[in-house]
Amino acid sequence: MMANQPASDRLSPEAFAKLRTVSTATLTAQLLKRGFANTFLRGLYPLRPDLRLVGYAFTLRYVPSREDLTDTLYDNAKNMQRVAVETVGPDQVLVIDARGDVRGATLGNILATRLKVRGAAGLVTDGALRDTPGFRDIDLPAYIKAAHAATSFTIHHPLEMNVPIGCAGVLIMPGDIIVGDGEGVVAIPAQVAESVATDAYEQERLEEFIQAKVAAGASILGVYPPDEQTKAEYAAWREQQGKC
Repeated sequence: MMANQPASDRLSPEAFAKLRTVSTATLTAQLLKRGFANTFLRGLYPLRPDLRLVGYAFTLRYVPSREDLTDTLYDNAKNMQRVAVETVGPDQVLVIDARGDVRGATLGNILATRLKVRGAAGLVTDGALRDTPGFRDIDLPAYIKAAHAATSFTIHHPLEMNVPIGCAGVLIMPGDIIVGDGEGVVAIPAQVAESVATDAYEQERLEEFIQAKVAAGASILGVYPPDEQTKAEYAAWREQQGKC
């Protein structure tokens, strides 16, 4: 079990900051250029679309509950959900594999508050959360498939943490970079995250210029995608803006 991100896989402060500004749409484009086609977690929505999410994946896998495994007392020393909440560290995102089953919650606002206090970057589940109105008062990005008032043990049994999981149809490895915005969540393999952050930031600077040209009446011909003339204009614009 990996409680801390290995130093070799940690992003530079510059890359981390860039991932706080670029969209998940841009990130999926950069990942596709590198051969990663399935990186956007499908069907999830943010409870706090005003918050950005960037952090390292800390995974938790649920399996279907069964009566002989049900822990109705939630033993904090043994229940893997509770152990995970007390293990997640700063800049980590608790990513829950709930098999897409929304017939019961995977977590509620008290445990989410504990995650926030521990310094977690956010929470992602392809299942449901309960107490969702209370999340408005927690400064913690949370992405879910649905809301459900029933407690987790009615449907889910938390089996293990920090193992490879599937969440919303995407493979999540412990330590992958998780980025969320108002559109949804993308998972970036750790080994390419630094270059993806840099190239995504540069892509959005170019698209900012292209957007302005199109808004001013320019045709997309030679502009989107940019030809050599547009690229030269963009270089001059970057210099003028002091963004080089």
